[in-house]
Amino acid sequence: MSDKTPIKMLHDRLLVELDREAGERRSSGGIVIPATAAMGAKRLAWSRVVAIGPQVRSVKADDRVLFDPEERAEVEVHGETYVVMRERDVHAVAADRYGDSATGLYL
Repeated sequence: MSDKTPIKMLHDRLLVELDREAGERRSSGGIVIPATAAMGAKRLAWSRVVAIGPQVRSVKADDRVLFDPEERAEVEVHGETYVVMRERDVHAVAADRYGDSATGLYL
């Protein structure tokens, strides 16, 4: 956790910051899809873990996690917006610490 987020997470809670690149996207055909476009299916989001509680077992700080952005609680700390969630709300983790595994993801 950096000095700008003086928060100690409790229990199985994670503090994450959303990827800034999660805004507009491009389709495989090159069409720009704005961040405000409605999607038919539920879209999950990636974020970087900033802090973890003492009972978190499978996630470490600086991991990238995949979660449902519709089920989140936001908090603002020193002008930065973060998301607080339980570890069980994480769908997958993409972390360099898993080295040469087949996908880099685990569920």
